[in-house]
Parts: sequence; structure tokens; C-alpha cells
Amino acid sequence: MRYVLVVLAALGIAVSALALREHYRTDASPCSINDKWDCGIVNHSPYAVLWKVPVATVGIAGYLLMALLSLRRGYRLMLVLVLVGLGFSLYLADIEAHILGVWCIYCVASPGVITVMSLLVLGIVILRAVRLKRAVASP
Repeated sequence: MRYVLVVLAALGIAVSALALREHYRTDASPCSINDKWDCGIVNHSPYAVLWKVPVATVGIAGYLLMALLSLRRGYRLMLVLVLVGLGFSLYLADIEAHILGVWCIYCVASPGVITVMSLLVLGIVILRAVRLKRAVASP
């Protein structure tokens, strides 16, 4: 399972890197599809920066840390990280929906990735806890 999580983290890094490219792009965005889908508008908005750091950079760092934790099988710590990432992704999606009124395809893909990772890690942590409880209970 750890390699599945590493592949998902790599996908998250790729999506975040594409969003970061949009953040620094000065010409027309190739994913400016219509009035509702425009990565340039989303990634140039004031909500695309957190303490002067592009949110996409934070995403790259977060996914990289998740991949490392997965390789080390640090699932309990990873659970905290994926849930924080999921919450932040949902917060940003809410901004896209209700404040900006525009969506970014990369910014929609990232919550999909982090949701799958969250469910998998939660399942791993629960399964490990059940197995540990059974091992302690049986002589």
C-alpha cells in the first residue's frame, strides 16, 4: 500500500507543479477553457499565496512529505498531514466556488488526490489498530 500512496503523492506533486507553473505564467493560460474554468485567474488571485509563498509550493512540499512518510510507513503521522491537506484543499475549493467563481483543473485534481490518500491512510491506521488490539487480546 505504501507504493500506491507514493504514486498518489507523485501525482499530487505533478498537479501542484502544474499549478505553480500557472502561478508564474505571464502569457495566456492553456487551461483557460471558459468563464468557469481558468487556472490563470485562480493561480494569480490573492488566495494563491500563503505568507508570500505560492500555495502550489506548499502543496509540493506537503505531497513530498507524505511520500516520505509513506515510504517509512509513518501512517499515524501521515494521517494528520493528509487530513490537514484535505481540509485546506476543501477550503481552497470553497474559495474557488464562492469567492472567485472560477475553477482551476489542477486545483480540482489535487483535492481528488488528497481525498483518496486520506481514505487509504485512514483505512491503514484503523486496520493496524484493530490488528494490534486483536494481537494484545489473544494469548
